[in-house]
Amino acid sequence: MMTVPSEQDTWVELTAEELPIGAVYDWALDPAAGAVVLFSGTVRDHAEHRTGVTQLVYEAYESEVAPRLADIAAEMRRRWPSVRKAALLHRVGTLSLTESSVVVAASSPHRDVAFEAARFGIDTLKATVPIWKQEHHDAGTDWGLQSQPIAQVPGS
Repeated sequence: MMTVPSEQDTWVELTAEELPIGAVYDWALDPAAGAVVLFSGTVRDHAEHRTGVTQLVYEAYESEVAPRLADIAAEMRRRWPSVRKAALLHRVGTLSLTESSVVVAASSPHRDVAFEAARFGIDTLKATVPIWKQEHHDAGTDWGLQSQPIAQVPGS
């Protein structure tokens, strides 16, 4: 079972365990924050040019994931200094339909900052963190079609 960080304002993790969506939300609550935005990316039954997706398998360059997630959280705080808590968690292994593969949360005093920071978090995670997915679908098994070169986290 995942351990929720108690005294920290950043939670980054790569895990094979089910992502604790409710626990991430509860952790992101803060007396000074009037907004919590939580994004959860889930496994769906289709992908670009593929139907009948039944599962995804995620693999990662594990030693690079946590440092990059931490860099993203630091950049979230640099761009939006009022962010109270930032969480970026990703799952590896085999995931079935509707399971959450990634969760990003940001809390801040105001909703605009929480939305912007969370959006930056997921978009930057997708572009900079070395995690790949293999899609199992009606026509077989293939790696995701929307792969791109791994970029550096902006500002790091």
